[in-house]
Amino acid sequence: MQTYNIQIRTKSKKYSIIIGSNILKNISNILTKRKIYFEKCLVIIDKKIPSQFKSILIKNLKVKKIIFYKFNANEKNKNYKNIEKIHNILFKNRFNRDDCVISFGGGITGDVAGFVSSTFKRGAKFINIPSTLLSQVDSSIGGKTGINNKFGKNLIGSFYQPEIVISDIALLKSLPYREIICGYAEILKSSLIDSYKNFNFLNKNINNILKLKSPFIERAIIDSCKLKKKIVEKDEREKNLRKALNLGHTFAHAYESTMNFSKKLNHGEAVIIGIKNAITFSNKNNLLSKRKFQLINNHIKKIGLMHKISFLFKKKDLNKIVMFMKSDKKNNSNNINIILIKDFGKIKTDFHIDSIRLKKFLISELNK
Repeated sequence: MQTYNIQIRTKSKKYSIIIGSNILKNISNILTKRKIYFEKCLVIIDKKIPSQFKSILIKNLKVKKIIFYKFNANEKNKNYKNIEKIHNILFKNRFNRDDCVISFGGGITGDVAGFVSSTFKRGAKFINIPSTLLSQVDSSIGGKTGINNKFGKNLIGSFYQPEIVISDIALLKSLPYREIICGYAEILKSSLIDSYKNFNFLNKNINNILKLKSPFIERAIIDSCKLKKKIVEKDEREKNLRKALNLGHTFAHAYESTMNFSKKLNHGEAVIIGIKNAITFSNKNNLLSKRKFQLINNHIKKIGLMHKISFLFKKKDLNKIVMFMKSDKKNNSNNINIILIKDFGKIKTDFHIDSIRLKKFLISELNK
């Protein structure tokens, strides 16, 4: 199978995203070709990674010392306590900035490993091996790292680009269907931000993509990565354009936080609900036409996932949801900034709304 190389060039770093099937076996050659060298590495590995993939990494990563830190990857564990624990391992084993931290897992693992790397001695080498569809198409690209606290999700973090991202599609075969759905949420988001052409490809091939069939899954991953490359290169630190990538996320993060990061709602599932809210609000405010709203809404229904907030929340939860939306990183005033859509490829990143109006909208969504 073909291997794809997408080059990311930001102001802080230039690096590659390597995409292919069974490419983990070639990791040593991939790193050597790009002159990425280190003697020691700490691999922060999601405990759900099947053992055969860990064995492949051990066999093919040619370094003097590999230490594994088995991480129970969930949002509740994205905290200071685990960051300090991992920092202590690095100090006890006398790591320096020329050594490497490797993330081997999904988006949560990548957030933690990236934050550890960015803060250890002001920056150690960092490699990302995303193992979930969501992390391969979104969170592994662009250098966002972060942990949670009681005020909300990802409110403490940094921008820190990796040395390389190695996306092995073979890893996706081990995922439960629910995780595939979560990744598809970000693929859908990317298509809405990018173009009708990309959305139409998804609309025609959703079943093949969700079944990880080739060449449909490769095309979906590559299109999402190219869109994120284009945006991150223009706006690495989310000053303006990059905010578009948060379509659906202001709602989603608030829902996750309100549920205290319960396993009942994964990030991708929250994003799908958030996208549904965003297109509904956009349509009600005459930004998105009724025809295009219906087109996107019908596609969301095809995913076959709960996409109404009434499945998860009651009216008594709304004040908490609004409170978390107020804490969102994109806000810089008393009002709440939400990302809306005007058309395929046309995103509005500066729509400000007050708490009263937002709550009225959420009540209308609850009553559906």
